[in-house]
Amino acid sequence: MSNLLEVRDLCVDFINDEGSVNIISHLSFSVARGEVLGIVGESGSGKSVTSLAVMRLLTSAAQVRGSILFDGRDLLSLTEPEMQQIRGNRIAMIFQEPMTSLNPVFTIGRQISEVIMQHQNVSKKEALDRTIEMLKLVRIPLPENVVRQYPHQLSGGMRQRVMIAIALACRPGLLIADEPTTALDVTVEAQILELINELKDKLNSSIIIISHDLAVVSEIADKVAVMYSGRIVEYADVHTIFNKPKHPYTRGLLEAVPDIDMNRQQRLKEIRGVVPRPDEIREGCRFKTRCDCAGEVCMDKEPPFYQVGKNLVRCWNYA
Repeated sequence: MSNLLEVRDLCVDFINDEGSVNIISHLSFSVARGEVLGIVGESGSGKSVTSLAVMRLLTSAAQVRGSILFDGRDLLSLTEPEMQQIRGNRIAMIFQEPMTSLNPVFTIGRQISEVIMQHQNVSKKEALDRTIEMLKLVRIPLPENVVRQYPHQLSGGMRQRVMIAIALACRPGLLIADEPTTALDVTVEAQILELINELKDKLNSSIIIISHDLAVVSEIADKVAVMYSGRIVEYADVHTIFNKPKHPYTRGLLEAVPDIDMNRQQRLKEIRGVVPRPDEIREGCRFKTRCDCAGEVCMDKEPPFYQVGKNLVRCWNYA
C-alpha cells in the first residue's frame, strides 16, 4: 500500500513574550491509502496540535518545521489559497465538540451545502441534493426535514453525524477525527465508530483517529502511535500495541483500563504524576519522573527509537 500522508520530522514551537516553547518534537509517521492510524495519549501529549498542524490551522504564533507530504505534495510549502483547495476538500476534520463547531444561526442544510459549493462547481439545488444524500449516508432519519433544522434541535449523536457528513461532503482522501466520540454515551459511541468504519470502506478514505480512549482505538485502528509530551514513544500495528506493548507509558495506559472481571474492591492501576508542561521539559527521557523503570541513563539522555520486533519504541529500558 502506498502512503497517502507522510509526516517527517515535524516540530511545532509556540512563540510567546518569553521566547519559544517546543510543543511537538521530531514527529514522524505515515498513513497508507485506506488505512486507519490511531494517535493516543493523555491530555497535553500533543495529539490535537499534531492534527491542526496537518490541517495548517495553527495560529500565527506557531512555528512549524519539517514536512507534511500529502499525495506527494508538501503542505507546508503551499500558499494559503492552495491549502484552502485541499482543506475541507481532500483532507477533512471532525472536531471534538459538534455544538461549538456547528454555527448555531445557520440551518444544517446550509452548513453542509456551503462546504460542497465552496469546493465543487455545483448549483445550490445540486448542493442541497448532495446534502440530503450525505445525511442519508450517515444514517440520519428524515434528512429532508433535518436540512431545515438548527444544531440545537438535534441530539449530541445527531450533531456528531452532521459533523461527519460535513467532513465527508467532498469525499476527502484523508479524514482526521479528533475525539469523535467525546461526551457521547456508549451506545451512540458504538454507532459512530461503526459508521466511521463503514464509510471508510465505502469511500476508501484514510483516517487518523485521535483519542485518549484506548477502547475506541482498538475497535477501528490498523496502526497506533502512542504520544507523550510532544513525542511518539511507541509505534506499531494495533494488535502488537495491545498485546505486546514495550514502552512503560503504553503499558501504564493499558493497565489503567477497567477490566470487567476485576474485583469491585480492587483499585485501578494509575500512572503517577502528570504530563509535564512544555516549558518544564529538561534533558533526559520525558517520561522519567513518572516511570518505575527509570535508571541513571534516563535522567541524562533522551532515548532514540529502537526496533523491537514489530514495535518502534523510544525507551532505554524497553526490556
